[in-house]
Amino acid sequence: DVMWSDFGFPGRNGQESALWIGSMGAHTPCHLDTYGCNLVFQVQGRKRWHLFPPEDTPFLYPTRIPYEESSVFSKINVVNPDLKRFPQFWKARRHMVTLSPGQVLFVPRHWWHYVESIDPVTVSINSWIELEEDHQARVEEAITRMLVCALKTAENPHDTRAWLNPTEVEETSHEVNCRYLNGAVSAFFDHYGTSKVVETQALSTDGEYVIKEELNVHSHVEVEQTSSHNLTLGTVKQEAASPFGPDLVPVIPGSQEPPSERGGMFASDGEDFVGKNGKRFRKLHYTKRQRMMSESENAVVEQIASNSTVAPSQTFISTDDLLDCLVNPQVTRIVAQLLIQGKSLRL
Repeated sequence: DVMWSDFGFPGRNGQESALWIGSMGAHTPCHLDTYGCNLVFQVQGRKRWHLFPPEDTPFLYPTRIPYEESSVFSKINVVNPDLKRFPQFWKARRHMVTLSPGQVLFVPRHWWHYVESIDPVTVSINSWIELEEDHQARVEEAITRMLVCALKTAENPHDTRAWLNPTEVEETSHEVNCRYLNGAVSAFFDHYGTSKVVETQALSTDGEYVIKEELNVHSHVEVEQTSSHNLTLGTVKQEAASPFGPDLVPVIPGSQEPPSERGGMFASDGEDFVGKNGKRFRKLHYTKRQRMMSESENAVVEQIASNSTVAPSQTFISTDDLLDCLVNPQVTRIVAQLLIQGKSLRL
């Protein structure tokens, strides 16, 4: 049994976990998880993690198509990026670590990650830790679900598989999505009351309120120093050490290493995911046509200028292009705050 309580989360045990089984080359696309933070325990084989901090979101070209609850995908193949198509990506600060058996990786809230198996068989267990910020995040997710389902269903009501991730069983009706949104807002006020609205974070679009957190790797076994940039080990000052123990090793930004050992993306890129109910899913790599939208206004202008090959009057705007703007994480955050603030005035 995995005792997550050993890592500073009292009462949390292995039942609140998911089991991941993969083969060499299996990988999950670069994405961030909307809710909580993440602890990952590597049981067998090795996995290489490519991680990017939340403030690099504008450089990772976020999208919600294909739609998956609580997952924001990047349009970029981070191990073999097309910098002509995604010129802002060079600004992203990559952190890389190879997680070996016996090690535990702590992934802070909203850190982007791309994970690949580099051994024939890999087994890992993770647990998502709930955070206080999840109450507002649920409102943001409800907004996203409502907008994506409304626009994509109207566009093509008979082909939901074209825009739903395989992990999503089916699209939900507008009525159900309205109930989700109202339930999320009500739950927010049930938890905080109206006092939270008074102190709610200001509507900001420049990322000033993003809290920078360090990534850490914890190992119950001795870790030998290596010349690889994947895991940087060094002397860590005692006063800067985590309260969870002396074996924590920070994962710091590394140099832009060449693509992974396989030299690019695998054709077979699924990894089996076994949930708490024993149901098995397969998380697939996003291969749909990639388009761009950035949280940064300057980045948007630069991207359009670098990618426009036809006159603006001839540029076709698709539903996906519009959704990339409407459900951009920064936009839904502002909309959620406006909804919460507006409702508080009527309470």
